[in-house]
Amino acid sequence: MSTDALAAAFASTRAVLVNVTPDQYDNATPCASWDVRALINHIVAGSHYFAATARAGEPPAGVEPPDFTEDDPLTAFDAGITASLEAFAAPDVGTRMITLPFGTMPGAAFMRIAAVDTFAHGWDLARATGQDSDLSPGLARELLAGTREALPESLRGLDGESPFGAVVKVSDSASAADQLAAFLGRQT
Repeated sequence: MSTDALAAAFASTRAVLVNVTPDQYDNATPCASWDVRALINHIVAGSHYFAATARAGEPPAGVEPPDFTEDDPLTAFDAGITASLEAFAAPDVGTRMITLPFGTMPGAAFMRIAAVDTFAHGWDLARATGQDSDLSPGLARELLAGTREALPESLRGLDGESPFGAVVKVSDSASAADQLAAFLGRQT
């Protein structure tokens, strides 16, 4: 199974993360309950979560990630990227069933979720830190097309507990990254 889209999503988000400075950690983000510090921790922890879950077929239990911003979040993210790409490159992971809190799916579908999550949070981080958020247009179009087909309405809500908000209207001329963010419920 090709890990190209996931690798590209990691690279896109890494290119944003490398430019974040500690004085931006308290900035608000498009993720209402997270500041930049919390978002970075989610991105870095997510890279390790994706690897562990792809290997085990289910999320790790009882693991409380550290505050990656206290040390070197980029090094921790690089380690998570390497672990994730290795885990998803395993011969059987694409067809192996992965059990998540919201359902069971083939590993290939979980890898697409990992790519969208990583890319979308890279967009969030770019917006929160004043960087260009028109990330990887080709990848953004690919992820948007797949997400439009696969995202169930049951995962949307305005309750603060649902992973995605209601679709936000944007212009057809908006960048593909902005369109993806809006489809996931982000205000652009």
